[in-house]
Amino acid sequence: MATLPDRDPREIRAADGDRDQTAAILRNAVGDGRLTMDEFEERLAAVYTAKTYADLELLTGDLPDISQSTATPSYIGHDPDAPTSGVAVGIMSGFKRAGRWRAPRNFTALAFWGGGKIDLREAVFTGREMKIRAFAVMGGVEVVVPDDAEVFVTGLGLMGGFGHEASGVGRPGAPRIVVTGFAFWGGVEVKRKARKKRSR
Repeated sequence: MATLPDRDPREIRAADGDRDQTAAILRNAVGDGRLTMDEFEERLAAVYTAKTYADLELLTGDLPDISQSTATPSYIGHDPDAPTSGVAVGIMSGFKRAGRWRAPRNFTALAFWGGGKIDLREAVFTGREMKIRAFAVMGGVEVVVPDDAEVFVTGLGLMGGFGHEASGVGRPGAPRIVVTGFAFWGGVEVKRKARKKRSR
């Protein structure tokens, strides 16, 4: 068998855990004032598209490694008794997803001449990232996220509004919530609120 040449360990492909650790370093850096919010968002977007250790190293090379544990928070897990849903539609009517429910990795919401509310404060997240696609046409969609979550709002409003004020960092290990979509003669509003205490 031929002897393979030594590989540069930095060229080995990174795993999800490596990306989470890099993201934690960036969160601490923006919290300490080492990065601006714009720099943080730019680097964080690159974290989740990085393929190798070398790619990740470029994003933290000028920062101290003071990452905290990314242990799974208590509100990420598996609860087979909680209802789940991947789609919500309100056509000349309304919908609501709230209370204790299993929030999937991908969720689509449509409000047409109607309204809807997605409340994630008591939700059980099934993964570290949830992507919500919200579409409001002559209607409105309200998304309530936990105040300690990492939130990115990237939707577009045309003759309507798509609120980006809730975008920002969360505590290390908190779920990442991405809200995207489109509002036409309507609105999508994303709010941060304190998580509700769960009753036993």
